[in-house]
Amino acid sequence: MVSPIARLTASIMLPLLISACVSAPAPQRPVPKPAPRPTPAIVVPVPKPAAPKPLPAQNSAQAPAQLEAELHEIWRAFPGKTGIAVQRIDGQWVTGKRLGEWFPQQSVSKMWVAMTILDQVDSGRLRLDQTVRIGMNDLAVFHQPIRERVVANGAIEESISSLLEQAITASDNTANDSLLRTAGGPAAVRNFIERKQLGKIRFGPGERLLQSQIAGMSWQQEYSLGRRFYTARADLPYERRKASLDAYLADPIDGAAPDAIAGALSRLARGELLSPASTRLLLAMMERTKSGPNRLKSGVPAGWRFGHKTGTGQQLESVSTGYNDIGIMTAPDGTRYAVVVMISSTTAPVPDRMAMMQAVSRTVAAHHR
Repeated sequence: MVSPIARLTASIMLPLLISACVSAPAPQRPVPKPAPRPTPAIVVPVPKPAAPKPLPAQNSAQAPAQLEAELHEIWRAFPGKTGIAVQRIDGQWVTGKRLGEWFPQQSVSKMWVAMTILDQVDSGRLRLDQTVRIGMNDLAVFHQPIRERVVANGAIEESISSLLEQAITASDNTANDSLLRTAGGPAAVRNFIERKQLGKIRFGPGERLLQSQIAGMSWQQEYSLGRRFYTARADLPYERRKASLDAYLADPIDGAAPDAIAGALSRLARGELLSPASTRLLLAMMERTKSGPNRLKSGVPAGWRFGHKTGTGQQLESVSTGYNDIGIMTAPDGTRYAVVVMISSTTAPVPDRMAMMQAVSRTVAAHHR
């Protein structure tokens, strides 16, 4: 039996023996100091140059030189007094010939009547579904398809919307004069032109008084029926007719400058003259125009859109007056051009007048970039 003293002695000696069997720790080596790191260079960030803004497809202040040259040749080769204006609606350049001179508008002036009416619709003074009564005493002269229904019925009622459609798309003179009366007469249209600052654009007294004055006649309501106006005009002495026509061409009471019309079309297209709804309505009507299919429209390429308004004046012997077409050409990429061709007087036959206009619209499209 192991005594308590022996157990105590063993418990003390056992840890000492175990510690003697373990290797003594190796002496610590001095830790070498790390080599000093080089001081990093101070890098100053260089700002990236701003990305250059894309250049416009064309200089917004200058028309293409080749376009100007070709328009000049078209204008130079055509006999008579001709005005041409082309304005890039989305770029603001304008070019042409006789830009600021007076030219007779004839039915081009129906545009200002339509705008005056739509301006009053926008202000709540008129409604598109509002009806207008048209009787025998309201009939006009020359082209007026609505006349047959008035004569057949004694009187008819037409909505303002319907009259606008007939005045713009079919150039109906009675429809236009009925709108003019509804708007408040020539003074209302002149007020619209002045208030909207449309520039060098006049408005005449309405179709009946305008056409009789050009012919050297005083208006009589019976002239609105059949060919009575033509018969009465033919009975006038040639000298009287010529003097009246010459006076009109020298200072047209319904005159306008080509650049003023191009500017007005541009502002219409940009929505600066009428409400969005009225702007869409009028532009759509212009694209439905049936008159003058062989004028500017015939030179507009496939894939382009075109809305326009024609105007045609009286003729005395070989001299034709007021042969016009104005419109908005829209390229497939959406770029728009206001195009105006106005012939004050010419001896060129109708096919030549049409060919000249077609050459203008074709040239505009050819130089679109």
